[in-house]
Amino acid sequence: MKFATLRDGSLDGQLLLVSRDGQRAVRASAIASSLIEALRRWDEVRLPLSDLSESLNAGSAPGAFDFDPAACSAPLPRCPQWLDGSAFLNHGRLMEQAFNTPAIPLFDSVPVMYQGASDDFLGPVDDVPLPTEADGIDFEGEFGVIVGAVPMAATPEQALACVRLVVQINDWSLRALGPHEMKTGFGFLQAKPSTAFAPVAVTPDELGSAWRDGRVQMPLMVQWNGERFGEPHGGEMNFHFGQLVAHAARTRRLTAGTIVGSGTVSNVSRSAGSACIAERRVIEKIDQGEIRTGFMKFGDRVRMQALFDDGRAGPFGVIQQRVVQA
Repeated sequence: MKFATLRDGSLDGQLLLVSRDGQRAVRASAIASSLIEALRRWDEVRLPLSDLSESLNAGSAPGAFDFDPAACSAPLPRCPQWLDGSAFLNHGRLMEQAFNTPAIPLFDSVPVMYQGASDDFLGPVDDVPLPTEADGIDFEGEFGVIVGAVPMAATPEQALACVRLVVQINDWSLRALGPHEMKTGFGFLQAKPSTAFAPVAVTPDELGSAWRDGRVQMPLMVQWNGERFGEPHGGEMNFHFGQLVAHAARTRRLTAGTIVGSGTVSNVSRSAGSACIAERRVIEKIDQGEIRTGFMKFGDRVRMQALFDDGRAGPFGVIQQRVVQA
């Protein structure tokens, strides 16, 4: 199943089911008014939602209409908890060099994760208002999962079974603010403005073989101001999503609707490019001896779209955003 959320003036929006080809949608409010409600009542509503989805794909769903991603918010406009990992170790190691920070203890065996703001997510085409270019404005392309209820101390296998939906993410960062906040030991706050999401959240089966080993086995194509920036592949994720969710749930239960992110998609091969500017900058410093790429300016645009390995468009839709002055 493929889900989206139509903006209707409410905090959680109106639940839509989207057709497999991404062209049509139907309101699912008779089954669950919002996606967060559907996640909380998953065992009760899954089959009716599946039946409606099949009718939509067959062209027989009453009230179906053309799907407009621009009318949508993030699939979850807000959620109980947003947790972002750093599951691509190549990215983490490059960032250690970028910020000149000591190696993180047990980095290869214990996931790194921070808790971000979950009350005000951005939709796929929303402008991104920020106070100043001097903060070092950066995009970060990621994948993520939305879970049902996860018990405390769940194993990675149990945690993976709790994954309900898969999403595509742009986790905005302000790089000039990050180093100070990391040195405090309290984690990110000002350095992490509102996170953005592609319009469609999908059940793992919609990915077919691209959902394998707890990973999204797809490249994420990133463009900055219309120019190719990179297409790193999600299959290179060192910790799979079951491990990330289990890490988050080690000492507390997670409620339905919690989102767990992969961290910036990053590949060892330089030819894959990058999914964030900070990574390109540190690669320039390592390979060329100097940083040549600046951060984003007001008016700049970023586009992100996951693709299947054969080049077909992925099921999440497209993130297309512009940075503007708040």
